[in-house]
Amino acid sequence: MNDALTLFQQYKDPVYRLALSMTGSPADAEDVCQTVFLRLLEKQPELPPERERAWLLQVAANECRSLWRRLRRRPTIPLEAVLDRAAPQGEPLLRQVMELPRKDQAVLYLHYYEGFSTREVGEMLHISQSAVTTRLLRARKKLREVLGEDCPYEA
Repeated sequence: MNDALTLFQQYKDPVYRLALSMTGSPADAEDVCQTVFLRLLEKQPELPPERERAWLLQVAANECRSLWRRLRRRPTIPLEAVLDRAAPQGEPLLRQVMELPRKDQAVLYLHYYEGFSTREVGEMLHISQSAVTTRLLRARKKLREVLGEDCPYEA
């Protein structure tokens, strides 16, 4: 139980941010986050320390997909309504990322904000590594167009 609490305190924010980027709804993201840590308590997987974060984010991505299937008919809050919570004032680039299409948001977030390789991102999202690379290229191009040439961030 103590290990689960430590993992919760350590990874609750990345799990929530991924869920928010995939669902676009703070309430749904909180539900996904709660479900992820309940699964951790139920299954109590024997994970090496270097795989804990990947396992939690994989479960979060899977739960988001399950949520999409369950809630297809229910409308969600527009992403613009939740940007203040998702991207504090100090993170203008994250705000721009959150305005991209959801499939681009997820790969950018997992690759750049969480530091996963394209292979790992592909495994988490159940897409090929080349699809991840293509989405990253497309999303970076969209960000360059939005942010302009004098962008303070490197591509």
